Amino acid sequence: MCSSIGPCDVTSKAELEKLVKDLSSKEKYLNLLVTNAGQSGPKNPPDSESAAEVSNRIWQGESTEDWAGVLNTNVTSVFFSALAFLPLLQASIDPAGPYAPRSPSVIVISSISGIMKSAQGHFAYNAAKGATVHLSKLMSAEFDKMSIRVNSIAPGYFPSELTMKESGEDNKTHMPAEKVQEKGHVPAERPGSDEEMAQAIIFLTKNHYVNGETIAVDGGVLNTVGVR
Repeated sequence: MCSSIGPCDVTSKAELEKLVKDLSSKEKYLNLLVTNAGQSGPKNPPDSESAAEVSNRIWQGESTEDWAGVLNTNVTSVFFSALAFLPLLQASIDPAGPYAPRSPSVIVISSISGIMKSAQGHFAYNAAKGATVHLSKLMSAEFDKMSIRVNSIAPGYFPSELTMKESGEDNKTHMPAEKVQEKGHVPAERPGSDEEMAQAIIFLTKNHYVNGETIAVDGGVLNTVGVR
């Protein structure tokens, strides 16, 4: 449950409302919102030439409930999180303030999985991330009327609870370079770092001339896989 500016179930409108209320009691405005919730969902590679085998394996291994959960976490929660915080974001615009012009920003963490053609075995996740990429563009165009920018970051391989299925007490994870190298399509031959993700966040936050963009931070993966 949402506590005082604490953990929140972003798939719940009630909890998002409580989070906004709690934050509004402490702050007059918000400059930046980063939507970063994610869920991987089922994985069933279509690695057979037999249509019957592929159809049966995925049919038995995935459910409409699985798909609904992945879409709810990766797409729907992004939209309602941004929607809930729009008034606080717009409140940060103060033409007469000492830091004018301020440019409130939403940064959506999508994924290169939503850009590439390969399903990588997880159709639901890649379809959801593709929707997240497009949702970012939609919000950018529509929220521009309110002077709120929306951009997206599409990460490649980064250590996280989602990618490594575990984390320490500090919520940190480690991804060995060998795990990335064995994939064979990552020119950087290593995972991304916290600093590299932070640099992308800072760039999109500070550069007020960037709006509606999806920036891949992927070690060159999209240079080696099909994207159209």
